[in-house]
Amino acid sequence: MPVVAVDIKECRPYADGRSFGEHGEYERIEGVLRFAVDPGNAANTAIVDLEYAPVDDKDRVRFESDFTLVAPKDPSRGNGRLIVEVVNRGRRRTVAFFNRAPTPPITSAEIPEGDGFLLNHGYSVLSIGWQWDVYRSDALLGLDAPEISINGQEVTGQACVEMRPNLVESTRLLANRDHRPYPVADLNDPDAMLLVRDWEDGPDTVISRSQWHFSDPEHITLASGFQPGKIYYVIYTGANPVVVGCGMLAVRDAAAWFRNPPGDFAAYERIYGHGVSQCGRLLRHMVYLGLNVSEDGSPVFDGLLPHVAGGRMGEFNHRFAQPSCQSNPGFGHQFPFADNNLTDTLTEQTDGLLDWLRELNAVPKIIYTDSAAEYWRGDACLTHIDSNGAADLEPAPETRRYLFAGTQHLPGAPDLMVGQGPDGSTGMHPYNAVDYIPLLRAALFNLDRWVTDGVEPPSSQHPRLDDGTAVTQASYLNAALSIPSRNQPDAARLWRVREIDVGADAARGIAAYPVVEGREYPHLVPAADADGNDLAGIRLPDLTVPVGTHTGWNLRHPDTGAPEQLMSMQGSSHWFPATAGQRAETADPRLSIEERYASRDDYSAQVKAAATKLAEAGYLLPEDVDLVVKSCLERYDCAIAQR
Repeated sequence: MPVVAVDIKECRPYADGRSFGEHGEYERIEGVLRFAVDPGNAANTAIVDLEYAPVDDKDRVRFESDFTLVAPKDPSRGNGRLIVEVVNRGRRRTVAFFNRAPTPPITSAEIPEGDGFLLNHGYSVLSIGWQWDVYRSDALLGLDAPEISINGQEVTGQACVEMRPNLVESTRLLANRDHRPYPVADLNDPDAMLLVRDWEDGPDTVISRSQWHFSDPEHITLASGFQPGKIYYVIYTGANPVVVGCGMLAVRDAAAWFRNPPGDFAAYERIYGHGVSQCGRLLRHMVYLGLNVSEDGSPVFDGLLPHVAGGRMGEFNHRFAQPSCQSNPGFGHQFPFADNNLTDTLTEQTDGLLDWLRELNAVPKIIYTDSAAEYWRGDACLTHIDSNGAADLEPAPETRRYLFAGTQHLPGAPDLMVGQGPDGSTGMHPYNAVDYIPLLRAALFNLDRWVTDGVEPPSSQHPRLDDGTAVTQASYLNAALSIPSRNQPDAARLWRVREIDVGADAARGIAAYPVVEGREYPHLVPAADADGNDLAGIRLPDLTVPVGTHTGWNLRHPDTGAPEQLMSMQGSSHWFPATAGQRAETADPRLSIEERYASRDDYSAQVKAAATKLAEAGYLLPEDVDLVVKSCLERYDCAIAQR
């Protein structure tokens, strides 16, 4: 067993000892898992550079990972289900996410219980650190990964860092966000490069070496300043690479250990993996690499819930990888995108995400969930539409795929419509106000029933070519409503996914930068109805009984630069006029609220009927129908008040 030691740092009552129904009190356990893995074991061969890590006296590679376990104090009162949370940049989020609790500050170790949903149903949640570059603290869970050496020599190589400033800065850390960088091997490296592009898919311009310098091994300084809205890439010779893929082994082996742990820990009948955004991409990557089988050959996860991962993987398993990078072209943007084995017409490769695990007879049940924002960044459509953009793909029998129609990357609410976005930029338009968490709760329950009782989840719901609900970005924009005070993105500067050549040593996990980008893959988005709302996917009453237009795209605010470009991850909400008079005054093409609904009570009744229909179809839990009604009424009141 790769887990060789467990160090408990703290055990205390969770939520001040509150009792969660029949499942009783919960406790919160903090600790460190210590691993020792066999680099020669077939279950570990996909991990890049594992063979170059130091070994102990039993020829095993050692590393350690932080963990937090929130579980019933009396294990016999739980439901026997463990959700393994792949933490997002070190932050514990799964409990708060499913329980609709406010997101704590990044510096906080708090795990708010919210409405108690997961605990009221007896779930346990294991949060596991997996990123080598997280600065570990009480608030952030990380991984101590081994450094590599080859023939006893230190290793250097090309590193590439993407920077997206939202204000003018002269000096930047050589890392994505505030993570640990790979240090510069030579501050005067003549081969180092600084590139800049004006938009996501734009051409690169080389900035003269005389205009910038490495101010120390971890920082770069540009004399004229890094400009907001532009995208910079620093390419340099880095030092001290680690086995980044040990993060995936930590997730896998922690889950396997909790299946039947020794000592006082509870054993779990079912184990489900959950990851949001970056962490959903990690789960996709693990599936592709066959990492659902432990060293003893046993399957690990019964089911997976990769959320808002789109069609990407990530920088999780190559030399000098930076796991938090999400948009710079590289290993994480490459084929395959879809589950089943197929041939890519651009690269002529034949592959599928599930190929390896099918050979091992270890495919978990998987429910993928995305927002409309993952379609607007160009990659989500590639999971279910071929590389020609000409045909819908056959679905994999082991998976379901749902678009949460008219939503953004993270759930919205009326009080979250303004402010800073996840990447530090701000939006030109109010952010999307739709809360999709009730749909995610139902997906979890459907996954559990599928695994445990063989009950098939409801059918996949996403844009399709055969019914006209998947359209090109250009077609969408050409047909878009002219909503007052809403600007549209520049069609020439939308995000793209392209074929990528990462160099001759790609098979060894070594990239050559800058990567070579080639032809475009299709970039299709959900078609819109007469109100501008998504036609495809699971449509909450916000879209079927609407009080506004809700999209998966927004634009950057001029204050943070590039206002013609899409804002990363955020959508937008635009309320209907409250009255026919306001509609005429603003020349709004959409019917007003008073023209649609006789009263607030009438609106409420229509929402309840729509929510009940979703519950009957299995896309919503019956217990959450009233919650959806309440949330929609909050948006109704907001729409009326803001007019």
